[in-house]
Amino acid sequence: MFIIDVTNPLTLILLLSATVLLIFLGHEIKKPIAPAISLAIFLILVVIHSVQLVILPEADYETYRSVLLGCLTVDLVMIFVTFFGYLWIDDIACKFYKRKSIDNSLDWFWKQI
Repeated sequence: MFIIDVTNPLTLILLLSATVLLIFLGHEIKKPIAPAISLAIFLILVVIHSVQLVILPEADYETYRSVLLGCLTVDLVMIFVTFFGYLWIDDIACKFYKRKSIDNSLDWFWKQI
């Protein structure tokens, strides 16, 4: 079974650096589409890893179960980071283009800190 193993340290470093670069690119161009690309990729990875975990054959269950659960954990953490990056860039873009945001998505977060 082919698995995109994101728990591998090299793959994890590459994914993290690509995510940070996309968030930085979105900050520089003041468009939230760059972090949204990263968010969409991680959402697709969650779906792929979930489907692979569900259809995992009994013969390979013990060997691949821990790998897939680790991949799902990494995917969900990266979705969390990327989603806050997306909200941050969206807030910056609204302020830069002087648009009214539908809701101040990060105000609740900053008030709690």
